[in-house]
Amino acid sequence: MSMQGKVAIVTGSATGMGRNHALEFAKRGAKVVLTDIREDKLQQTAEEVKKLGGEYLALKVDVTSSSDIDRMVQETVKKFGKIDVLINNAGAFRYGDVVDMSEQDWDLVMDVNVKGIFLCSKAVAKQMIKQKYGKIINISSIAGKTGFDKMSVYCASKFAVIGFTQSLALELAPCKINVNAVCPGIIYGTDLQEGPGGFLEADMKRIGETDREKMKKIKETWVPLSRAGRPDDVTKLILFLSSDDASWMTGQSINIDGGMEKH
Repeated sequence: MSMQGKVAIVTGSATGMGRNHALEFAKRGAKVVLTDIREDKLQQTAEEVKKLGGEYLALKVDVTSSSDIDRMVQETVKKFGKIDVLINNAGAFRYGDVVDMSEQDWDLVMDVNVKGIFLCSKAVAKQMIKQKYGKIINISSIAGKTGFDKMSVYCASKFAVIGFTQSLALELAPCKINVNAVCPGIIYGTDLQEGPGGFLEADMKRIGETDREKMKKIKETWVPLSRAGRPDDVTKLILFLSSDDASWMTGQSINIDGGMEKH
């Protein structure tokens, strides 16, 4: 699917799904704006885009900072003249019982997962309204549709993303701007899943498993299609939602989970 000439902002594009989204968009001819708070890993993604011959802009951006986001929009428009696609990918996760969850952990997850999407969408929407065109894709989760044990703050944030997506889609529809959410299930190859403090470690604590590889195999048995997802599975859906083929889709929250949420 060609993205030739499109300008796409991807938040959290230093690693994992965000990195994969950015690289695949670049391969298909898009000009990509790479943003993350991890500057060293962000530059690694930028080097990969450069090797592909793609045009890019790499910016250190904290999605909870309105000044960082305003700068992101200004520099994107200055360099590329427009914004066609915003992929709100940056995310945070904390695990534990509500009675043990700190206020700081609650604030971190809600700030990144909800406030970050609000601030980025608000700033980018202003430009898209001028253009009377745009695609906003918010990353929610199957945890935005079903509550999970010891994941209360994460679930709350992802439920909020779905509600925000539905409302924003109605607001921006008159300007031909599509707003949709993607709801992944178990996705391997990401820091959020396999990194320190991620879902894998959380499930190991919950189940009492001490072997990471064994835990990964256990998790795959929870998926009706018998495998975990990979970043590319999610990227393919985002590419479709970013294309004109999805011009009559808005306000949707689409599961991509191997059948897990309905199981």
